[in-house]
Amino acid sequence: MSLEAFREEVRSYIAEHCPESMKNRTFHFEDAHEVYDTEDADKWLQAMAAKGLTTPTWPKEYGAAGLSFEENQVLQQEMAAARALPPLTGMGTSMIGPTLLEFGTEEQKARHLPKIISGEIKWCQGYSEPGSGSDLASLQTKAVVDGDNFVLNGQKIWTSGAQHADWMFALVRTDPEAAKHDGISFVLLDMKQKGVTIKPIQLISGSSPFCETFFDDALAGREDLVGELNKGWTVGKRLLQYERSAAPAARSKKKAKPANAYGVIAKQYFGEADGKIADKEARDKVSAQTMTEKALQLTVQRVFEESRSGKAPGATTSIFKYIGSSLSKEASSLKSFLRGSDGIGWEGEGFTEDEVEATRSWLRDRAVTIYGGTNEVQLNIISKRVLGLPD
Repeated sequence: MSLEAFREEVRSYIAEHCPESMKNRTFHFEDAHEVYDTEDADKWLQAMAAKGLTTPTWPKEYGAAGLSFEENQVLQQEMAAARALPPLTGMGTSMIGPTLLEFGTEEQKARHLPKIISGEIKWCQGYSEPGSGSDLASLQTKAVVDGDNFVLNGQKIWTSGAQHADWMFALVRTDPEAAKHDGISFVLLDMKQKGVTIKPIQLISGSSPFCETFFDDALAGREDLVGELNKGWTVGKRLLQYERSAAPAARSKKKAKPANAYGVIAKQYFGEADGKIADKEARDKVSAQTMTEKALQLTVQRVFEESRSGKAPGATTSIFKYIGSSLSKEASSLKSFLRGSDGIGWEGEGFTEDEVEATRSWLRDRAVTIYGGTNEVQLNIISKRVLGLPD
């Protein structure tokens, strides 16, 4: 089939199956569960999963579409043209799925990938602990081999979406006598079992996307050890590289906006003169933010093109995390700054919906340079693994 014929087929399929409620939507990732927990969202998911288009470039043998780069590009263009939300989001498609494709056994791929592609199973991440966040290798959650299982005891924290997840991928300590980066294994476990307790954490923004997760003799099957025993650090690092490479795209999807969004806000609150933002300080801030965001988009595009050759995500993805999270935080601050006192409203008739959302986004994004690896840690990684500086 030619690309033009494929484009027509995709365009018709989206037009037929994408509900209007799944178009022209903007939302923060913390609200994703509410957006996707609807009948229309389920219809959209089922329609796209039937064609393998939830993970379009994954291999066909697991239920995906197996599209070429060019075909996937057409699909994404048509999705954007229809302003359709992706039918499936989350850690299954962006993190554990790609990791299993690289490190999983054939049995693991056959058992888990089809359920990720269909959206049947939701995943969460078990990495950070109360005393092991940025220094992740110091984690202490123990997993002891007992017959066909690992028995887990310990605690994870900041487990995004754990209250909605069916399965978790986790780093656990299987050899407490080994050096810090050794003796760690990467396991998969069922979240709907006795021995797993989940407690959502209330945030200053008013939502609870993160959780504490406790293991009290919880079980992970020996068949769900990914990679080698005590060699999980390698698997865990690669998964984070997949997360970093997907993060800028995820951020762009969560807040679809016109290219001049900052300018529109600035002109609304500061006025304009000769087509420009009237206030010079506001104009300079908008220009700097817009140019830096564009530079990041171009860098992501370049790295994505390099990946077409089969090159795995590398240390550059830490730059994405550092710059991307900083830009997200600065964007929220800028939107509040441009609104002045109207940009700090929490509730009440005196504030519009956009103004209240600006305040909540500003509060939410205080944390983006901390969770998922602090900016300070990312700078250390860049200095050592990109620039080659000594310890």
